[in-house]
Amino acid sequence: MTEQNDKSFLEFIKSEQGSGVILIGCVVISLVIANSSVYTGFQNLLSSSFGFESAAIHLKYSLLNWINDGLMAIFFFLIGLEIKNEIIGGHLSNFKIAAVPMFAAIGGAVVPALIFFMFNHSTATARGWAIPMATDIAFALGVLALLGKLAPPALKVLLSTLAVVDDLLAIVIIAIFYSTTLHWLYLAIGLGIFLFLLLINKLGVKHPVFYILPGMVLWYFIHHSGVHATIAGVLTAFTIPVSSKKGPVLEKLAHKLHTPVNYIIMPLFALANTNIHLEAGMAQNVMGILSLGIILGLVFGKPIGVMLFAWLTVKLKIGSLPEQISWGHITGMGLLSGIGFTMSIFISFLSFGNSAHDTEAKFAILIASVIAGVAGFVYLKRVLAVNNKSRH
Repeated sequence: MTEQNDKSFLEFIKSEQGSGVILIGCVVISLVIANSSVYTGFQNLLSSSFGFESAAIHLKYSLLNWINDGLMAIFFFLIGLEIKNEIIGGHLSNFKIAAVPMFAAIGGAVVPALIFFMFNHSTATARGWAIPMATDIAFALGVLALLGKLAPPALKVLLSTLAVVDDLLAIVIIAIFYSTTLHWLYLAIGLGIFLFLLLINKLGVKHPVFYILPGMVLWYFIHHSGVHATIAGVLTAFTIPVSSKKGPVLEKLAHKLHTPVNYIIMPLFALANTNIHLEAGMAQNVMGILSLGIILGLVFGKPIGVMLFAWLTVKLKIGSLPEQISWGHITGMGLLSGIGFTMSIFISFLSFGNSAHDTEAKFAILIASVIAGVAGFVYLKRVLAVNNKSRH
């Protein structure tokens, strides 16, 4: 009996559902640490710097930066591989299907921004209009993973596409409206490296190492350009060849990355970024215009925008839903997209710096993300259970 239980536990841990549970567990642990006596020590650990630095090369950053800009670039690299694989021969190979999450992402960015603007225009907090626009792809996929085999593969692909487009929109917005300085020389060098990777792909170079090594250099220049470094992961992924004479290249590389991403990178990301220190007076600010703009934008604006633009895309015959995907799935996807978290927290810091507004915004983002995550999970579990019963 013990051996059977051990075997079941190992199978659970190795499953996507297991990785989702580990991720949520890390969120809880991080929140506990942030509100305990070890909070200061944990903050000092995250802010401690390591790496290499010289007159010409700067690669010395805090542990938090290495996690958010370095390790998360690998996460985005994996997402880019999966999306490219789906575009080449999967659920997104048809433009009409790919169009749905792409336009849904635009709607999921525009509507929350409008809701925030309604509450905060002409005030000291108006600069935070982009806070509820972002979707946290790591946590959204983590919640979806909790549904295990109930969730059809196409739903994960749609949510991944929506979240990546959403994050790319956020990155563009940060670059245009929030970046203090853009280094155009670094951007130009980064573009040159990306074009080089496209060229060697065209010339038939197949081994991944010839893409990953220049991709690391691409990350360096994107990071120093003032644009969020994780975009380098997506750009590099899009240049990886699909296959070679020895078999699939892209799919095999993605398979190898799943375990380290799901069980190392995402948990570390959760531990490092959920350490919100709850302070006195936070609860009183929930009904303030800043908090309401964020909470209503993420919890209601996101699903409304996603549903509206997805529906318009299908109605205008620009796109169509893939097989096994219903409007109930799209609604659940919209709810999960309200998990703003890390990118929202990042934009909050860019908007307000280390101020009382930033603290209030972070607490509102935490509340909204929890509501969106729970609502999306409960709703999708019910929809998927009903769908599975109707098939049998």
